[in-house]
Amino acid sequence: MTDIRIEVTGLKKSFGDLNVLRGIDFTTPRGTSTVLLGPSGSGKTTLLRSLNVLDTPDAGVVRIDDVSVDFSALPAGKAGRAEGRRLRAQSGMVFQSHNLFPHRTVLENLTEGPIVAQKRPVDEVVAEARVLLDQVGLAEKADSYPYQLSGGQQQRVGIARALALKPRVVLFDEPTSALDPELVGEVLAVIKDLASQGWTTVIVTHEIRFAEKVADQVLFLDGGVIVESGPPAQVIAEPREERTQRFLRRVLDHG
Repeated sequence: MTDIRIEVTGLKKSFGDLNVLRGIDFTTPRGTSTVLLGPSGSGKTTLLRSLNVLDTPDAGVVRIDDVSVDFSALPAGKAGRAEGRRLRAQSGMVFQSHNLFPHRTVLENLTEGPIVAQKRPVDEVVAEARVLLDQVGLAEKADSYPYQLSGGQQQRVGIARALALKPRVVLFDEPTSALDPELVGEVLAVIKDLASQGWTTVIVTHEIRFAEKVADQVLFLDGGVIVESGPPAQVIAEPREERTQRFLRRVLDHG
């Protein structure tokens, strides 16, 4: 049986009076791709950000490999922040906007985190960064600055930057939503390649056909709960729940 890389139990999150996550439970096996689908406001991005502790859950447990945080019992102050940092260190996040350092070259964008935050040897980090740039098809752009790249190229650098930290899990928050339509394919191709290489990924996306191709499991969220989960052949091709069916009809009819 495949080892479980991510385990989420009873996850809850509110913003004021708005209950965004109402008790989320799921597991992600090592080396698999989980896609989060759902309408705007369903809680999928908050769930993703909770895995990285960019949003701190109110209750529930998140475990990534051997690092587990019980947010119901999270201590206050420095101790709580330290636990959050331990969990955050297990994952790399790729945002809707690439958030590259504009004053750093492409190579420097990849190497700063491992050198400064992880205190790793410069020569080793630079060599690994060049391999990653080659992997995302941008080896020749190492000395370029972000403004010299297309949006799709910048997003591919963002993916390589996340991988440079050697995370256990790579999280993607709608990685193509800010791109021109003709640039979407190149970014999705890189993400699909990562999945085929055995990286463990969790992806928020509206690209239904991409989800069908890349996902090992699909979680459909609505109203802060998982309405339906399973392989894409079930959740996307033959959804059992009426709410899932309605969402897919609307998205695919306008796709």
